[in-house]
Amino acid sequence: MSAPRPQPRLDADNRAFWTGGAVGELRLMRCRDCATFIHPPRPVCRKCFSENVAPEAVTGTGVIDTFTVNHQKWHPALEVPYVIARVAIDGAPGVFLTTNIVGCNVDEVEIGDPVRVTFEQQGEIYYPLFEKIG
Repeated sequence: MSAPRPQPRLDADNRAFWTGGAVGELRLMRCRDCATFIHPPRPVCRKCFSENVAPEAVTGTGVIDTFTVNHQKWHPALEVPYVIARVAIDGAPGVFLTTNIVGCNVDEVEIGDPVRVTFEQQGEIYYPLFEKIG
């Protein structure tokens, strides 16, 4: 997808997630007290309510949980069709990222496909996208 993406407003809670791609890392917030991963990023653990949370790099791999193929050209620079997917992140129980699957034909995407993160940079933001493994 080559169209400009809406840019999130960076803050202390989400900066590590949106900029980790600069060093090739997918970073998620994690509670240092109960080890729960927290996404979307927030300053308090949703499980134990601890404020002892910090970003942690994860493997950047996962599995396509579900997906849809979009054929609507919402922006003149948008290349269609493209895949919008929900990816379950390996090693981060309960974390799913809504993202795009890139680097393959939309007809090649299936639920259960293993994927790995790749990043698309726009300004200081690194959008985590995923490509099929194998």
